[in-house]
Amino acid sequence: MKWLRVLPRQCILLVTCLLMVLEAVPIDIDKTKVKGEAHVEGEKVENPDTGLYYDEYLKQVIDVLETDKHFREKLQTADIEEIKSGKLSRELDLVSHHVRTRLDELKRQEVARLRMLIKAKMDSVQDTGLDHQSLLKQFEHLNHQNPDTFEPKDLDMLIKAATSDLENYDKTRHEEFKKYEMMKEHERREYLKTLDEEKRQREESKFEEMKKKHGDHPKVHHPGSKDQLKEVWEEADGLDPNEFDPKTFFKLHDVNNDGFLDEQELEALFTKELEKVYDPKNEEDDMVEMEEERLRMREHVMNEVDINKDRLVTLEEFLRATEKKEFLEPDSWETLDQQQLFTEDELKEFESHISQQEDELRKKAEDLEKQKEELQRQHDQLQAQKQELQQVVKQMEQKKLQQGNPPAGPAGELKFQPPGEHKVGDAPKHPAGGDQPLPPVHVQEPAARTDQVHP
Repeated sequence: MKWLRVLPRQCILLVTCLLMVLEAVPIDIDKTKVKGEAHVEGEKVENPDTGLYYDEYLKQVIDVLETDKHFREKLQTADIEEIKSGKLSRELDLVSHHVRTRLDELKRQEVARLRMLIKAKMDSVQDTGLDHQSLLKQFEHLNHQNPDTFEPKDLDMLIKAATSDLENYDKTRHEEFKKYEMMKEHERREYLKTLDEEKRQREESKFEEMKKKHGDHPKVHHPGSKDQLKEVWEEADGLDPNEFDPKTFFKLHDVNNDGFLDEQELEALFTKELEKVYDPKNEEDDMVEMEEERLRMREHVMNEVDINKDRLVTLEEFLRATEKKEFLEPDSWETLDQQQLFTEDELKEFESHISQQEDELRKKAEDLEKQKEELQRQHDQLQAQKQELQQVVKQMEQKKLQQGNPPAGPAGELKFQPPGEHKVGDAPKHPAGGDQPLPPVHVQEPAARTDQVHP
């Protein structure tokens, strides 16, 4: 049995998500109508991105451990507490030498990658004297004190880091969504300030009209209730609502046949409810809000059904939930448009934070503009000095010409020679004979005078 779980759409991975490999879950597929698509045992499943900065390292470690028969057998019998406590990590000492060697190599590659990231980050701020060992302490998914070998402590730290980081993923998404909504309202109010009274009233009326139109939708069933599941049974699965059977429903929507409904499989059950409220073609419907609504529905069902809080719903947990009163007679479900997502005080605090950030950015922009002006001033000054020097050189050359001295070249040499004067090596060449020397000239001696008196 494979042990890495395919992560939900929101990239949520907990310890139990490290135990099995699942196929990606399609939404609203009637398994009674699909033929020839059965899962093949041993088939390689592409794992989605967890969203963690050590995602690739996590996947590679899982893939290598999965190849060891002993470790895989221990996983099949281990419970959640054994994994969380680190007991399972100690089984690493019993895996094959080849697996340990490969894990050592993966860890060295990860440490090298982190060091490279640290150096790049520090270089960007022009810092010096990097202490990689101290900086590696900020990474909690590996043992930085031993950068060369993969030990049981490394597996324990990797599991706990992934668990902690991804347990907080939903909380982080809720906070980001809240900021998103406050930013929308902030921008809307800022826009209204730019309008005159008449246009402002028209915009306010349009805004209220769109809110009303968005809220005018069919009743949304309580997530996980009998009515909600029966609607999926009838409309998505194409089955008779009068023959609804919880056990059959569970097996139909356990898409990968692993005996669990994971978070992604649960979220697929809410598509019909979300389509009642959100339509991407409608201006008044926000798809970001739709995904937040989906997340809220999944969290609610998990809190109601997942007894051992392992982020998986077993058949036993599912059937037990169908026996509760809440399953048959649930409370009404309030959609996001029926809730106050933030208070005025929270919005004011958010706007104050935005204003502070804008002031900081404005100050940085002003500092950069001053630096630009100073650089331009220095550039202009250098250009003026250059022009002055060129003018001085020109005046000196003109003065030399007036005094009868030839102007000098860039290296101080004369540009031309006065008539009759040549520099050494500049003797004129003879037109005939090229560089050959002239033949010697024989001068005839004068004839002796006959009237010369000899002593």
